[in-house]
Amino acid sequence: MRKLKLFIINSVILTSSALLIRTIGIFYNVYISNKIGAEAVGLFQIVMSVYLFAITLASSGINLASNRIVAEELAKGNKNGAKIALNKCIKFSLILSVSTGILLCALANPIAKYIIHDKVDGMCFFIIALGLPFISVSSAINGYFSAVRRVVKTTISQIFEQLVKISATMYILTYIMPSGINFACLALVIGDVISEVCSFTMIYIMCKLDKKKYLNSNTKIIEKSNYNRRILGLALPLAITSYIRSGLSTIKQVLIPMRLEKSGLSCSQSLSKYGIINGMVLPVLLFPNVIITTFSSLLITEFTYYYTQKDFKNIRTYTIRILKLCSVFSVGILGIFLSFSSELSLAIYNNLESAYYFKILSPLVLLIYVDIIVDGILKGLNKQVAVMKCNIIDLVTSIICIYFLLPIFGVHGYVIVLYISETLNALISLIILIRAINIKFDLLNFCIKPLIGAYISRILTNIAFSNVIYKINDSTIKLIFSISIFLIIYTSYLFLTKCINKKDIKI
Repeated sequence: MRKLKLFIINSVILTSSALLIRTIGIFYNVYISNKIGAEAVGLFQIVMSVYLFAITLASSGINLASNRIVAEELAKGNKNGAKIALNKCIKFSLILSVSTGILLCALANPIAKYIIHDKVDGMCFFIIALGLPFISVSSAINGYFSAVRRVVKTTISQIFEQLVKISATMYILTYIMPSGINFACLALVIGDVISEVCSFTMIYIMCKLDKKKYLNSNTKIIEKSNYNRRILGLALPLAITSYIRSGLSTIKQVLIPMRLEKSGLSCSQSLSKYGIINGMVLPVLLFPNVIITTFSSLLITEFTYYYTQKDFKNIRTYTIRILKLCSVFSVGILGIFLSFSSELSLAIYNNLESAYYFKILSPLVLLIYVDIIVDGILKGLNKQVAVMKCNIIDLVTSIICIYFLLPIFGVHGYVIVLYISETLNALISLIILIRAINIKFDLLNFCIKPLIGAYISRILTNIAFSNVIYKINDSTIKLIFSISIFLIIYTSYLFLTKCINKKDIKI
């Protein structure tokens, strides 16, 4: 019972804080896109793809190794072992991050010249290198806090990090940096690194205090355990596949604007279209995903516990319930974006160009959200390498499709690639999960009923809009009322048709 309460409390804390962070992030994205323009946003997305690859090299596998080994040691009552495992993970993270930083500094100018065509200089990548050790160690500590189910501490540091990033970036853009795409990207990178350093300082202090309070135990379990081998056994396979995956992802992101140019668009137009989809539309589509992502991160710890105890009955029961809730949630979000794409585009970005992409990309949320939950469950079942292989297959397929489809179909070719990629990824992940725990899906309640419910909700909301809501003058309030009515109708439908019940939400 105590474990269940801790899971629920952690879920509420993580979800609430993540919603706050993501909301702040959306306003921040709106500010940035208006401040620097779609072309600079597109260019920064390419810089970020290199940044994320560097982060992967610096910390891949450490978070999961810290999470799983600490959770396993605590499940056996070995507090001393949990402390040793965390310290080892931190040492590994330092070695990886410093090595990656040196490599990035050596390659900074060639990357700026050959990949970004000197639209930004190498200084961006020197600054990124300085932040890698802080990011990597923070990753190890975050894994520890997830394992001990005290995620409120991670949450506090993340909120602090977001506020520092926004404040620092806005200040640098407004008062320090000259105008221009290069300086805009430089300001964004500096703001991000400053926030990572501040966040690390906070979470490191909290970790020291937490270990002193909870892991100081006179009771030691005498058990020979090679923690280095265990960490490498978890982190190394994941790291190798992560390197491949992240490297392919970077190639994919760099290739998109280059292949869009082959369709007849200019360099500026290609970057602008890329910036609209990747930097403006997708972040909003993935905004509700924060609930799924935080839930998924907690599932790794919970399913690790059940897997360690060989409790496959609970694994199957909770997997089915969680996937059903994820599915009905995703369909509801899909319905909102389909129904209110124009209104959302005007309210957020004050233009209708992004509305078109909101509408045609909204079905992706069902695939993305479900895939995130499935990946979280699989990692808890020690299938993290299978998850990474799936992602690699997806990326190779995407790169091939980008290379051949974008010069022919332009921006619509990129939309096709996104659908191919997400469908393939979700399908393979589901097949791996089905084979791992032998579960069956109720398609009627998982998909068919929710889709019918979303369609009915849209029709009834339109009726309410034409008769009542249209009288409201403020467009933002009008949009909020419309979405609220849609959600009330959709939720009521789910319970009335017994698509979900009280048992389903008592996870």
